[in-house]
Amino acid sequence: MSNQKQNLYFIALIPHKELRNQVQALKENMQERFNAKHALKSPAHITLQMPFRIHKNNEPILIEILRKTAVNQDAFEIKLSGFDCFSPRVIFVKVVDHDPISPIHEKLISQLKEKMELGEKVISQNIHPHMTIATRDLSVENFNLAWNEFKNKTFDGSFLCKSLFLLKHSGKQWDIYWEFHFKS
Repeated sequence: MSNQKQNLYFIALIPHKELRNQVQALKENMQERFNAKHALKSPAHITLQMPFRIHKNNEPILIEILRKTAVNQDAFEIKLSGFDCFSPRVIFVKVVDHDPISPIHEKLISQLKEKMELGEKVISQNIHPHMTIATRDLSVENFNLAWNEFKNKTFDGSFLCKSLFLLKHSGKQWDIYWEFHFKS
């Protein structure tokens, strides 16, 4: 199947605007001071399913999976505290407790495997919830400089997670394409 008829998506949890803006400021700091701008291509988020391509004709199936997953999900609190890294390229804001995120991830992955027939290499089997502020284009040298600074920095935030989001790649950046509200 040709990529020309396929779109690039990923599925995430996205905080309220104020927290998104705080994380955006951290990303901008990483760009200005450490020449890492890749993380600026998406809004602040916690990835539930890494980027994947599907044929545009399968988009309604994907949307229905996300809708059904969301309507059966209760809202939950996500707390953020401090920073961590995946050496030598990624620095992120830490999610304190992964437990509330794991069940929605498992339900989602199960449905994507069953109904979308996404391959094992595409499905995010295990996740380590976090909010990236620098990735990919952060050089090893700049990673070391930035991590030396951020490893002891404080950051505290939280948000009531009430939706999951489908993001779609525009060719230049990730845009919020669809929001799926959890049950009230």
